[in-house]
Amino acid sequence: MTPGPALRDLLASGRPTYSFEIFPSKHGANDPALWQTVLELEPLKPTFVSVTYGAGGSTQERTLDICRRIEEQTGMSTVGHLTCVDSSVDALRAVIRKYVDAGVRSVLALRGDPTAGPNTSWVTHPNGFRYAIQLVELLRELGDFTIGVAAFPEKHPESPSMQHDSRILAEKQRAGAHYAITQLFFRPVDYFALVDRAHAAGVTMPIIPGIMPVTNVAQIERFASLSGAEFPVALRERFEAVRDDEQGVREVGVDIAFELSVALVQGGAPGLHFYTMNKSASTRRVFQRLADAGIIQR
Repeated sequence: MTPGPALRDLLASGRPTYSFEIFPSKHGANDPALWQTVLELEPLKPTFVSVTYGAGGSTQERTLDICRRIEEQTGMSTVGHLTCVDSSVDALRAVIRKYVDAGVRSVLALRGDPTAGPNTSWVTHPNGFRYAIQLVELLRELGDFTIGVAAFPEKHPESPSMQHDSRILAEKQRAGAHYAITQLFFRPVDYFALVDRAHAAGVTMPIIPGIMPVTNVAQIERFASLSGAEFPVALRERFEAVRDDEQGVREVGVDIAFELSVALVQGGAPGLHFYTMNKSASTRRVFQRLADAGIIQR
């Protein structure tokens, strides 16, 4: 496939971006279910598909293989994730070179979660990085990448304040980041408050909201807890009313993700990033409803 415009150029154009996130299963790029999801997403013509990266590079080769296969066999561009967890600087350099060889021109630079799990202390590799900003600087040194970073509508779990988060985001931009994608959240007001704080701190790069259509109540409660996001009572009550009805849960999840997406786009968000959990049905339904309503233009 002939490479299209660099992601940073698309972002700079002001054209809204629509993207999806998938993660490597144990079968990697050869997982039929994962590849089916990829093929179901392709007709939506996303700006990019991001592929997550396990702690300490635990899915490194699978992540690279998936990115390579998407780049070679579809018309979609990929954003490969990269974290600092349990990795030396030399190991990170090696992964970045592999991304270049795989044709990946965009990387999401993340510190990553502590190896021991939530609510545990971060441990820096003796020859590695402590902060995502160092990873941004390394990416800038080693290639002509479009660099993304994380943003937190409801504060990073380890941050002393939301204002501190905004200052860090501004520092990442100065280090070379081109855009940010938010963690999971449920209320439009939290996203727009984040954008206002970031602008006040000097952030000018796009901040793309991350949305997860709920398909499983227990799962979303766990994700909300891990990310520090509040699961609003009003939404919880809507799911509780259908908790024992799997299809009902999916229907409510689509409705809520659609409502959130409409509010975000109409409020000026520069795009939408959907966490698919490797299942495209609910995400595709939300996307189609947005297109049918004229909220997004493809």
